[in-house]
Parts: sequence; C-alpha cells; structure tokens
Amino acid sequence: MNITHTQIPGLLMIEPVVHGDARGFFFESYNAEKMRQHGLDYVFVQDNHSLSVQAGVLRGLHYQLNPKAQTKLVRVTAGAVYDVVLDIRKGSPTYGRWQAFILSAENKLQLLVPKGCAHGFCTLVPNTEVQYKVDAFYSPEHDRGIAWNDPALGIDWPTTEPILSEKDKKHPTLAEAENNFVYEG
Repeated sequence: MNITHTQIPGLLMIEPVVHGDARGFFFESYNAEKMRQHGLDYVFVQDNHSLSVQAGVLRGLHYQLNPKAQTKLVRVTAGAVYDVVLDIRKGSPTYGRWQAFILSAENKLQLLVPKGCAHGFCTLVPNTEVQYKVDAFYSPEHDRGIAWNDPALGIDWPTTEPILSEKDKKHPTLAEAENNFVYEG
C-alpha cells in the first residue's frame, strides 16, 4: 500500500496495491500488520456501510465528541463521492481548514480520518456505497455535526442544493459548535 500525507496532520490517503487481469481485480482493503508497519496501530471495532440512491446526497459533516471520538478508514465500493475532512482540533495548525478528495470504486483510494476531524461526503453518481471502519462505537450522546454550508468554511461542494437528512439540515456552524470541542492538535 502507498500512504500519502495530506495538508491536515494525521489525515492520510491510502492507495492499495491492486492486482488485476481479464477476470477483474483483487486487493487487500485492510491489513492490520501492514498498517502497523506504517505506524498506524488502530483497533477498529465497527464497520459502517451506507447507500445513497441519488447523486447529490450529502452526508455530514459528522464527528463524535471525546471520549467517543472516532478515527475512520473510509472507502467507496460503488460509485463516487466528493469527500471532505474538516480539522476541528483546537490547537492544530490546520484548525478550521478542510480538504476534499474524490473517492470512487474505480480509484479504490481510502482516507484515514483522524479523531478530531469532521467528515462528510457528497455523492457524485447514483447508487453510491461508502464503507468505513471506526475505532470507537457509535454513541448517540456524543454524535455531532458542522453545517455543510458554513459560509466561514467556504467548502466547494459539487452541488448547491444537496439532498440532506433532517439531522444534517440542523447542524451548527463551526463557530457555534467549537465550544464543545475538547480535541487537541
């Protein structure tokens, strides 16, 4: 696997080694020993899988508060997304900055999203499936979000009229939410 560091500390792009021939392809989507060889020693406890039937579905920006904060290993197994990670770790040199990536079933790229970052994505094609591992169980009491359209962030989403859940329509701006953060950069 090839691992690329991004502009946000701890946010990593992981490119698997894909073996393909006329039959199709094979790759290891996760290998704990190879991750440890790269200094990434996570114990993932839950796998999540979402299907978005329409293009333009936006999920996020989601995170969990400490002590239930989650590291996520995200990949797309069908379709494609515009994936956004926002650093919400107070004291981080990239606090309040975001980065976007195209993840797709075709490119097979994965993102390792560190604790203290909010994560969201917008589907680019119909019937997109996103799967991700987390190192802490889902906790409704710690579940939070940041407004996808916070003007102070200026995230360049691929749509101005996304399809949102009722929950995602109600998230506060980063400035409104930041007094909840206890992350350190």
